[in-house]
Amino acid sequence: MEKKKSLGVELFQLNGKPSWGQAFPQALQHVLAMLVGNITPPMLIASTLSLSSADEILLTQAAMLIGGITTLLQLYPIMGFGMGLPNVMGVAFAYMPILTMIGTQYGISAIFGSQLVAGFVSIFIGMFLGKIRRFFPPIVSGTVVLSIGLTLYETAMNYMGGGSAAQNAGTFGSGKFWILALVTLAVTLACSLFGKGYLRVSGMLIGIAVGYVIALFMGGIVDFGGLGESSWISLPRPFHFDLSFHPDAIIMMILMYVVQAVQTIGDVSSTAMGGFGREATDKELGGAIKGQSVCGMIGAVIGGLPTDPYSQNVGLICTTKVVAKRVFLIVGVVMLAAGFCPKFGALMTTIPQPVLGGATVTVFAAITMSGIQLLNEQPLNYRNKMIVGIALAIGLGIDAVPNILQFCPQLVRNIFGSSLVVSFLIVFLLNIIVPKDDSPAC
Repeated sequence: MEKKKSLGVELFQLNGKPSWGQAFPQALQHVLAMLVGNITPPMLIASTLSLSSADEILLTQAAMLIGGITTLLQLYPIMGFGMGLPNVMGVAFAYMPILTMIGTQYGISAIFGSQLVAGFVSIFIGMFLGKIRRFFPPIVSGTVVLSIGLTLYETAMNYMGGGSAAQNAGTFGSGKFWILALVTLAVTLACSLFGKGYLRVSGMLIGIAVGYVIALFMGGIVDFGGLGESSWISLPRPFHFDLSFHPDAIIMMILMYVVQAVQTIGDVSSTAMGGFGREATDKELGGAIKGQSVCGMIGAVIGGLPTDPYSQNVGLICTTKVVAKRVFLIVGVVMLAAGFCPKFGALMTTIPQPVLGGATVTVFAAITMSGIQLLNEQPLNYRNKMIVGIALAIGLGIDAVPNILQFCPQLVRNIFGSSLVVSFLIVFLLNIIVPKDDSPAC
């Protein structure tokens, strides 16, 4: 009895040694919580850029590989790269608007070329974090996160309607797509709002599973063609997607890495407070950003999109208080194993787009609300409300009326055609220029 009790305590210690039998269920919980979020962005990018099914499988494989690599590096730092705390890393939804813009204009090679450069630049953000952190208060980070969430809604609705393939076939928004999307959304919400334990953290996965089964019975929606052609084991293919470098794409990606560094600070801080009851140190925060950055460079080589800490897994850590490294070692190894198996990637690519749309709209809603929550950490007085309002108004306004930039040089149109970039630059500059005001909200 005493031995069992002592083993249980090991789960709640960073360097604890719980039995593998105790650690595995905890690790599985984290894998289930992050799985869909990790594989969906590469699938959406592949569909948007009309890539082949083979390339979509490679992107999905690489997403699992880079997620596993980043998770393990954050857990076991090397030369200051990594934070030394438990977390689960995966491909970030936040990058989607920028990735889509770059990919649509220049192709997927430009995504990875700009990612390689931005990842290198971001290392210096981690190195000098202590000096620049004060320039990114909640009013800045909250505006950016809110802008990301609002920008992603168009993506969710496109996929709920059937995606680009349905638009080409003239079936976009058909009744069967609406049924799949709404059932998936309903099941996801039911599990997340009313479920407990595994049921709650796996709501998105369960919602997709239910939508997938319904799609199978509908017939003609799920395509298993790529599954039979894929192998069981395959190594990464470095530079398969090539690299190309465009100044505007690089600038946009660097700005996005800066934005994501702010969000990473928030997630790592939540992990330290929720899991260990203390503030995160500058060394841990800087190490997290540097680890994320160098893994972004690795991802550019093997086809893995940019990563960040997953908020749902941070929430699990804060709820369960399970922080043993052994648990997260298992998570990283499972992700790597899935990344070496093309069959896994091929199976994931058979998920219908309306099902993905119904599930991911909950993620985008959560991102939006996280932005609002961040904004509320500072008093929403007249100064702060005007700064946030102007940044969002101009950023989202340009996104809605892109022709307003038609007389600008192409480089300017590319950079400032992104509502996310515009909103970030405006809120960042106004927060520095406008005198500080700590008066209460009005």
